[in-house]
Amino acid sequence: MNATFTWAVLTAEWTKIRTVRSTLWTLLLAFALSVGLGYLVGLSFRGSFSRLPHEQQESFDPLFATFYSLTLGQLALVVFGVLLIGTEYSTGTISASLAAVPRRGLFYGAKALAGLSCALGVSVVTVTVTFFAAQAGLGPLGTSLGSDGVVPAAAGACLYLTMICLFAMGVATMLRSSTLSLGILLPLLFLGSQGLGNVPGLKPVAQYLPDQAGMLIMHLTGPPGDPRFGRDYGPWTGMGILALWVAAALIGGYLVLRRRDA
Repeated sequence: MNATFTWAVLTAEWTKIRTVRSTLWTLLLAFALSVGLGYLVGLSFRGSFSRLPHEQQESFDPLFATFYSLTLGQLALVVFGVLLIGTEYSTGTISASLAAVPRRGLFYGAKALAGLSCALGVSVVTVTVTFFAAQAGLGPLGTSLGSDGVVPAAAGACLYLTMICLFAMGVATMLRSSTLSLGILLPLLFLGSQGLGNVPGLKPVAQYLPDQAGMLIMHLTGPPGDPRFGRDYGPWTGMGILALWVAAALIGGYLVLRRRDA
């Protein structure tokens, strides 16, 4: 009976995702932005490569050009994660949801699992297609799946996009507002964190922000070999730091959901 009820709750959360147009559009936007910009960024690097200084040509990293578009594609997944939670509060359906599923841990866990499965599926497809689109744009400057570091970077990209979506869900649950959550997360991930992470005086702290830690495995924290963009930790440690941020956000969301009325 419990297993049947748990499956019903999980199915209900998947149904919400499938039937709400705004959440589906954000997933499609994440794919389109990442793939389309991935090809254009690769094409841009290919066209301007001959004009780069010799030392920049020598240190050129095709993975930076390959996955750069994910820095924009992730924003759509952040919106998706926020809407999964925030829409229930903005429409008032959270009251009906909690009345139907009084066990808030079960409700929250089912919603998080539904969000995780969608984000992971979209991330795998998006990263795979983005990789080949970027290689088409890069042409002879591109790389292949068999090259050193490519598979870990691609796997890390899938995990990064999934975790950043879960992080957004946790933040939205704590704040109980889509507007407030997006007002904090989008500037932080689009401008604040990337900008702060490259400021020498602020880098010791900013490098531990969630996106700055997670992007290291995708070669997106700066030109290779440039000490200004180096990190005090390795790529998988960075993913561990991001995982801690995600865990903290989800636990914080659960505590707020458990203690506060809808």
